[in-house]
Amino acid sequence: MSKTRKAAGSRKASRGWVKWIFLGPLLLVLLAQLYFFSMVCWYAYVNPGSTSFMRQQLSELREQNPDARLKHQWVPYERISANLKRAVVASEDSGFAAHGGVDWEALEKAYERNNRRSKVVGGGSTITQQLAKNLFLSGSRSYLRKGQEMIIAFMLETVMSKRRILELYLNVVEYGRGVFGAEAAARHYFRTSAAKLSPSQAARLAVMLPNPRYYDKHRSTSYLERRTALIQRRMRFADLP
Repeated sequence: MSKTRKAAGSRKASRGWVKWIFLGPLLLVLLAQLYFFSMVCWYAYVNPGSTSFMRQQLSELREQNPDARLKHQWVPYERISANLKRAVVASEDSGFAAHGGVDWEALEKAYERNNRRSKVVGGGSTITQQLAKNLFLSGSRSYLRKGQEMIIAFMLETVMSKRRILELYLNVVEYGRGVFGAEAAARHYFRTSAAKLSPSQAARLAVMLPNPRYYDKHRSTSYLERRTALIQRRMRFADLP
């Protein structure tokens, strides 16, 4: 083989490697989105046994206690008090019934707040986005994770009904260290079932959601009392699917 042919072959091989340097990461991203979409389709009909958040927290708990278990019990939508459904919507996402998965106005406000503080301190997430994060992602705060969260939120809204999204959210959201879902929360805090939560109990649980581990230890703060009363007044205006 002549030197010219060898040089041409070497350049061709180099171009091949360069192509895969750019196409490889893109292919991985596309495969990840295909995985997320397939799991969203699965969860439209099958209740998840655990979530990314649950597995992460269980791993942390077992570093201290190898026998640690999570408190979690799935209950269908019909066996969750309408009080809790209204309280969560009123507290976390008042536009839940109307938006397509993302509240752009809330995101813009969160972006401005993050810029003022020069770090990601809040995300303006809807219930759908929070479900996406809980099911598949981590609790880290970054714009990359937020972007993936939004993509999965659009998948959820495309495949599932609002009712199913809310049912999933109420069953997997964290309510305290090792406490997940409405049934476990109702029993942990009030020794009752999710079906029997009163308006005041439901409002209190909804207010705890942004920082459940803190409020699990501090159950009688003045902020918690004020916010609970406010959400209880707003509950009657919450639209449910």
